Amino acid sequence: MVFDKVKTIITEELGIDEDKIELNSDLSEDLGADSLDAIELIMEIEAEFDVEIDDNEAQNIKTVKDIVDYLEK
Repeated sequence: MVFDKVKTIITEELGIDEDKIELNSDLSEDLGADSLDAIELIMEIEAEFDVEIDDNEAQNIKTVKDIVDYLEK
């Protein structure tokens, strides 16, 4: 499942307990990701899922659900 893989990546990148990551978690407000964290997270997701996330699309990613929705489309 995409959500589980994304949770694992977030856990590794941000050092957050996987139990605290929910689908509707906001990357900055709930998970404490700053702009550099967000860039590194996007890069790791691109590598893991073998996708290229356009910079404009990346700016619209605010929640874990945004990541999952992008990867599932």
